[in-house]
Amino acid sequence: MSKRLLATGMAAAALVALHAGPSVTALPTVRRPLRALSGVGRPGTVALTLDDGPDPRSTPAFLRTLARLRIPATFFVLGDMAAKAPGLLRRIREDGHEIGVHGWTHRDHLRMTPSRVYDEVARTADLILDTCGVPPLWFRPPYGVLSAGSLLAAARLGLRPVLWSAWGRDWEADATPDTVLSHLRSGGIRGGATLLLHDSDCAAAPGAWRSALGALTAVAGECERQGLRFARMSNHIP
Repeated sequence: MSKRLLATGMAAAALVALHAGPSVTALPTVRRPLRALSGVGRPGTVALTLDDGPDPRSTPAFLRTLARLRIPATFFVLGDMAAKAPGLLRRIREDGHEIGVHGWTHRDHLRMTPSRVYDEVARTADLILDTCGVPPLWFRPPYGVLSAGSLLAAARLGLRPVLWSAWGRDWEADATPDTVLSHLRSGGIRGGATLLLHDSDCAAAPGAWRSALGALTAVAGECERQGLRFARMSNHIP
């Protein structure tokens, strides 16, 4: 191999490593010390976050249950879903919930160029502002996989990246309210936690959202027993 080809290969490998490097934060052991990125917030609060909507087939049921339980949540929305249901996006905001950016599509940012990532994140942020009249503050990438492009896009748009401290694995075909609650407990339903569920099955097993919806009452009861209150992301992380 010539020195020129070797140098070219090394440069390409370095670019790949730079692009993919932030994705290691998807691993809990790597992410855990990064408290703000993990969604670790105020010790007396818990943040409930819901990804992949808004979905007319399922999100209204979540909004009704959240209203009954008096839980404020943060919805990380997909632009292509929100564009199809702008009225539902507005209703989320009008019901007192916060809206963050999840992306335009549910594509892994490692499989996209930085310019494409920026376009998708910016397009979604613009749609939220145009529809709800309030700019989003938070960003969570699909699958929780950050790339260098993800971080650059968030910085340019003034968005704060945040993942989660516990998830319910509610996207799985065999998920039930009991398994969702069990997974959340394993991750830690405690003060400062950010919990991840999904209000749509657009990137999950058909009907999987019902397991998350069915677990909400039990999650609320567990937090109440611990003396914790639910908060939107902006009231949860200083």
